[in-house]
Amino acid sequence: MNTKQELPTAWSRDSSTFDAMYVENAPRIRAFLRQLVGSRQAAEDVTQEIFTQLWQRPGGFDPDRGTLRAYLFGVARHRAAEWWRRSRPENAFPEDSRSGEDPERGWIIADALQHLPEEQRMLLWLREVEGQSYAELASILNIPLGTVRSRLFTARQALRVIWVSEARKGDLHEVR
Repeated sequence: MNTKQELPTAWSRDSSTFDAMYVENAPRIRAFLRQLVGSRQAAEDVTQEIFTQLWQRPGGFDPDRGTLRAYLFGVARHRAAEWWRRSRPENAFPEDSRSGEDPERGWIIADALQHLPEEQRMLLWLREVEGQSYAELASILNIPLGTVRSRLFTARQALRVIWVSEARKGDLHEVR
């Protein structure tokens, strides 16, 4: 494949190309969705729906509008919103199990993030965990670059205030 435009066409001809793209992107999309929907199983289901749709209709991705990763995160954001409208789960908080090298740190971050509005939580996740650039965030969220920067600034400030406030009350683990 020489150009970005050939990529969706290649998927319809070669499942190994699609498989490689899936292996590279699915774990990130699944982790992002887990933050948005709060359930490992729901995140897995929505991830599968996204990639099934991409396999069946590869023309939905337009490389002239942005990167494949930005497209996938944008679709994931929309699918998570659809999931919330459909399910209205009783428990909006993530499952108790966490993975990673430092479970205590994961709990501290997850506790603080759960106190943020969904949009702020999503922005911080995409930027800080997934490493999306400001331009990619603007593309995913379909907002101006300056708005991305100001919303991230506000989200970081809110997280800091929540973290300090809740740690003082003992509702969050103490910061070391």
